[in-house]
Amino acid sequence: MRFEGSQNYVATPDLKLAVNAAIRLQRPLLIKGEPGTGKTLLAEEVAAALGLPLIQWHIKSTTKAQQGLYEYDAVSRLRDSQMGDARVQDIDHYIVRGPLWQAFTADAPCVVLIDEIDKADIEFPNDLLRELDRMEFYVYETRQLVKARQRPIVFITSNNEKELPDAFLRRCFFHYIKFPDRDTMQRIVDVHFPDLRENLLRQALEVFFGLREVAGIKKKPSTSELIDWLKLLAAEEIPAEALTGPDGKPCIPPLAGALFKNEQDLHLYERLVLMAQRNR
Repeated sequence: MRFEGSQNYVATPDLKLAVNAAIRLQRPLLIKGEPGTGKTLLAEEVAAALGLPLIQWHIKSTTKAQQGLYEYDAVSRLRDSQMGDARVQDIDHYIVRGPLWQAFTADAPCVVLIDEIDKADIEFPNDLLRELDRMEFYVYETRQLVKARQRPIVFITSNNEKELPDAFLRRCFFHYIKFPDRDTMQRIVDVHFPDLRENLLRQALEVFFGLREVAGIKKKPSTSELIDWLKLLAAEEIPAEALTGPDGKPCIPPLAGALFKNEQDLHLYERLVLMAQRNR
């Protein structure tokens, strides 16, 4: 079972190597990188390329590790007992199976995505150490040991909002998705917009990478934001010449709201553009 890329996802050789290393080692693949570099999409594309079902677990600040295993709905059972419902005798009826339970008991191997693990509290990764390492857990309410029939391929993404425990990191294979260079970015764009005007793409990439190099920009535009911007430029039939000012000087690009995500960055770039125009 090897991942060799897909038509919808441009995977660099080092990324494909990392995916296949994690599969061979049977360890979770911990993916880090700038927001918008395709960390979540990677799990989806690997599942599609390998023909495996995908089970997604999107983490929030309130998510607890137990929810990935199962939850016991004691409130519903109490309500049913008050109503005289015969189902109260069956505890299993009130057990809600989480994403990991679903993956462990699947009839075929599957891909599990634990998305943005760094959003949860600091104890969250530690609470999953045993389950991800041994691929089993115990259900105390039903006195049942749930053990993986086949070991799933586990992807874990992180935006580096907080440090992960060393004991957790030791159990993962780690890969950092570097921001794409211009050649790789052009290949990514070609996947999404195979018929985009060449002069528009060339000029858009110049503006995009120029914005990323501006000192002081708090939120640099990412790959997903470039894709959104190009989609709008193509839809509105914006000419390539409109992306720069006279004599190729910097200007505020049209539809800049797809690239800038806060007013501080926009105002900073406006000041830089004004300074460049005064120095003409």
